[in-house]
Amino acid sequence: MIKSRQDQFEQHSEQITKNYRGATQQAQSDYQKKHSHLIQEWKQTLEPIYQIISTNQKTVSELFPYWPADHWKNWQAPPSFCHFAKLGELEVDMTQMCEKLPKDKKLALPGPAQFSLPLMLDLPKHGSLLIEASDHGHQQSVATLNHLILTLLTGAPAGKASFTIIDPVGLGENFSSVMHLADYENNLIHDRIWTQTEQIDQRLAELNEHMEKVIQMYLRNEYETIAEYNQQAGNIAEKYHFLVVADFPSNFSDVAAKRILSIAASGARCGVYTLIHWDKRRTLPQDFVIDELRHSSTCISCDDKGFTLADYSPPGTNLDLDSPPDPEIFTQLIQKIGDGSKDANRIEVPFSHVTPAEDELWRGDTTTELRVAIGRSGASKLQYLSIGKGTRQHTLIAGKTGSGKSTLFHVIITNLALCCSPDEVEFYLIDFKKGIEFKCYANYKLPHARVIAIESDREFGLSVLQRVDEELKRRGDLFRKLGVQDLAGYKKSGGEEAIPRSLLMIDEFQELFVEDDRISQSASMLLDRIVRQGRAFGIHVILGSQTLGGAYTLPRTTMGQMVIRIALMCNEADAYLIMDDNNPAPRMLSRPGEGIYNDTAGAIEGNSPFQTVWISDEERDAALKKVAQLAEQSDKNYPAAVVFEGNAPAAIRENVLLKKCLQSMKTPSTSATSMPPKAWLGAPNSIKGPTEVVFNRQSGNHLLIIGQNDEAAQAITCVSLISLAAQLSADQARFLLIDSHPQESSQHQLFASIIENLPQRSSLISGSGIVDALDEITRELDRRADDNHSSEPSQRIFLIINGLQRFKKLRYEEDFGFSMDDSDSPANPGAQLDRIIQEGASLGIHLIAVCDTYNNVNRFLSRKAVSEFEMRVLFQMSANDSASLIDTPKASQLGLNRALFYNEQEGYLETFRPYALPDREWFAEAAEQLQARALQLTSSSPPK
Repeated sequence: MIKSRQDQFEQHSEQITKNYRGATQQAQSDYQKKHSHLIQEWKQTLEPIYQIISTNQKTVSELFPYWPADHWKNWQAPPSFCHFAKLGELEVDMTQMCEKLPKDKKLALPGPAQFSLPLMLDLPKHGSLLIEASDHGHQQSVATLNHLILTLLTGAPAGKASFTIIDPVGLGENFSSVMHLADYENNLIHDRIWTQTEQIDQRLAELNEHMEKVIQMYLRNEYETIAEYNQQAGNIAEKYHFLVVADFPSNFSDVAAKRILSIAASGARCGVYTLIHWDKRRTLPQDFVIDELRHSSTCISCDDKGFTLADYSPPGTNLDLDSPPDPEIFTQLIQKIGDGSKDANRIEVPFSHVTPAEDELWRGDTTTELRVAIGRSGASKLQYLSIGKGTRQHTLIAGKTGSGKSTLFHVIITNLALCCSPDEVEFYLIDFKKGIEFKCYANYKLPHARVIAIESDREFGLSVLQRVDEELKRRGDLFRKLGVQDLAGYKKSGGEEAIPRSLLMIDEFQELFVEDDRISQSASMLLDRIVRQGRAFGIHVILGSQTLGGAYTLPRTTMGQMVIRIALMCNEADAYLIMDDNNPAPRMLSRPGEGIYNDTAGAIEGNSPFQTVWISDEERDAALKKVAQLAEQSDKNYPAAVVFEGNAPAAIRENVLLKKCLQSMKTPSTSATSMPPKAWLGAPNSIKGPTEVVFNRQSGNHLLIIGQNDEAAQAITCVSLISLAAQLSADQARFLLIDSHPQESSQHQLFASIIENLPQRSSLISGSGIVDALDEITRELDRRADDNHSSEPSQRIFLIINGLQRFKKLRYEEDFGFSMDDSDSPANPGAQLDRIIQEGASLGIHLIAVCDTYNNVNRFLSRKAVSEFEMRVLFQMSANDSASLIDTPKASQLGLNRALFYNEQEGYLETFRPYALPDREWFAEAAEQLQARALQLTSSSPPK
């Protein structure tokens, strides 16, 4: 019994031991598994965290190295924006943060228990900062703001970070080192540091306007943030703007405080951020809710223990804010950044983005519409100028100096010249600026150009309007004959003549209307008719101006016809003038070439923001060469443009009429009814033939040249001699030239060379020869007076006196004495000249006299003799002298390379550009042609 129980006990004990061992082994196995899992989980959790910490520390140290490091000596602006800005370090001590760390070596931390985490601003969503401090931490707060400014500048491409700095208490001293940027590029800090209440209000208003522009013009419903837009925009990416404020809310009005809340709430999406130091000792503006500002910012607070993150301050953490480098290094870096940011506000979209491919050159069709790419719209689209459909017929362009208006004109002209042949589009180009913007089109003989006016006069501008008006009437007659209504109908009807769309392009058009005179009134009437009627005949107007405020005499009805409006940078007044009263969008334009295209007469819903493409002079010239080659390869002979260059004297080689006379080998007409000879003076300030003096056989047909412009007067005299000789045969004219220049002078030698080569009988007279010459002319005058009724036409005699004021013997003296017999007294040259002037013109004896001043004219000539000079050329002189000579002070307004021609008999007054003194080569060619013709005429004359 006992043994049986003992056996049972042993069995049971053995079973218990077995069960215990099994349970222990299972527990040990479970423990090992859980311990292994814990270690694995520990490592999987902490090692990546420490790896991230290590990676971040390494990355941040590379992006934001310690300021004095040699890295900054070779610093260059990065190509893309760094979307982080380091503002400090969060020191972490795990032994204090945690209640207890594991003692198991397998559960040891994968890194140090003490480490630092970089504290960063994350752009674009979390780029704003609010530092809350009272009497503690002011110095460190300002130092951190300076550090952030430098960090953001070094992490941004050149010119892509802009700062508005407000320092009402420190009056700018807190950010004095940053002011060095203004020495290089004002746009980086908007000229200065702002301190006064009115200034703060204005700057915050501008930032709010900028945000409006970004939301309405760029983001719309296509992009969530400016960062997304910039990724696609490329080189037209928008800047990031930072509002930096020390000692808020000092000098902040209630309005400014509300604006700063608006900026903080919506700015991140637009790339506008606030970096604010709030002095908690100062009273916040009424109704200002600081929590709204906190909600939009990374918040740091300060007390007597130091700085902490407002929303995160567990035990074992310590916040250490970064400080800027020493002032010397800070200044060096700021200067390096500023130097690299020069002209950074300039954005250049390549012209190649809008030009046609090689196989598309001159393939454009303007039958229904003229359409040309002029820039980039948004991040990826092209902006087109579209003219010719509906009411979109004419264009108005406004932009202040430096806004890119001239570039836009060049883009339109050059790209159209590449896209379309001269059969599809033609240009009338007028530039009223004091520059040579359109000269390149004359230099390369643009085949599309019909008129090119460079530094144009108002008179010439009016003549261009008259030419376009004539073309409008001509097309109207042509269309009526074919029974068609517009350009498309004309082409469908099979019209044989090529009728291109005509673009009248006037830069600084308001110059036509600066005075309320005949020119202004006529121009207003013509321009109004062109814009009203031109659409049906394919004639369109593009007007450009720096400001629209001065166009007082241009009717608003004419402006209303300009449905297409292109606004570039302009002031607020012009922004409302170019658009309608409810569309102030142009005031937000801030960089050259940035514009708004609107084809709804300025209505706000028609706004389309764009960036004009940039075309360099070299690129434009290359394109014009290509266009010239296309014209040469064409089988058509396109007419040359009428070129007016207001800032240069006229060129005699451009006088086609004189060229034909010199080259002609035909015998000049000798009949009594032949055309009277002409002297060409220069190029007119209008579209017509050269300015000319016609010498008829009638009283008063003498020419008086007055003014102190010796070279121009000599040029007129020389060209007059050549032109008169070219129109008359050897026996039809005689020339006598009295010159006041010394014989050894170049002027006298030039006259001698001309006289020597004229085929007519000619003499160069000086000194004692003057008396003999006047005696001879007087005798001829007597002979012709006695033989006045002879049917045989007498020879023309031209007496030219160059420098009348230098010949005292020619001065007319009134004779009040009485003498019974003075028949033996010698002839008085002054009296002889006076008689020749009064009686000679009707007998074919004409004078061309050059005198320096009106005073000398009165001293040397009698009143009667002066009145016989009914044709007069005036250079610049006083208003009184001008009024005395031609009954208008207009000669006082003449500039360089300008003169007036007045014909008293016809009541005609014309502004012209005198010919420049031709070179010796031209004189030699003219002499050779005159001699060759004289020889030809002599050999072909029948023997007597």
